[in-house]
Amino acid sequence: MGIPAADQEMFATMDRQQLLDYIFMQVKNIWRVDGMYFLGIEKRHDIQEATDVDAECWRYMGKVEAKELKAFLGLDEPGPAEALLLLRHSSWAVSHEQKAFHLRDDGSAVFEVFNCRTQLIRLGKGLDAHPCRQVREGYLQAFVSACNPKLRLETVCCPPDRCQEGDLWCRWIISQG
Repeated sequence: MGIPAADQEMFATMDRQQLLDYIFMQVKNIWRVDGMYFLGIEKRHDIQEATDVDAECWRYMGKVEAKELKAFLGLDEPGPAEALLLLRHSSWAVSHEQKAFHLRDDGSAVFEVFNCRTQLIRLGKGLDAHPCRQVREGYLQAFVSACNPKLRLETVCCPPDRCQEGDLWCRWIISQG
């Protein structure tokens, strides 16, 4: 990943906190674009058409992002714990401010999203919750499969099905297949 010299110089002028804030701001900007194109398709067509396009894009992104992160972190065929580490480095996971992740005694890995920004923004605009399971499940299945085809992804809950636990919007489990 060759960073142009001029950009390296710009980044070198930032202290650590500024650089971290900058990175997170750019991740949020990517998600803003994602949300705007989704809303544009939804407005011109309908939510299912927007969801279908979104799901197609994110399945591709899951595969590509996992491969790049495996190379970046030097992991070859990760198990559930390492796949969770890779997922934590993904733009999707980083974009969530309120999340939880842990390993279970059986060796499986859990990732959860609380107070999902995308959902809260939609609800704040008077829109229905985004039925994102098709999109997220496709992304995460592609991500996990690209990490290691022997791994399995389980969707515990994700809209349109809400978790029955307070502010929890979705829960995913990665396990050995």
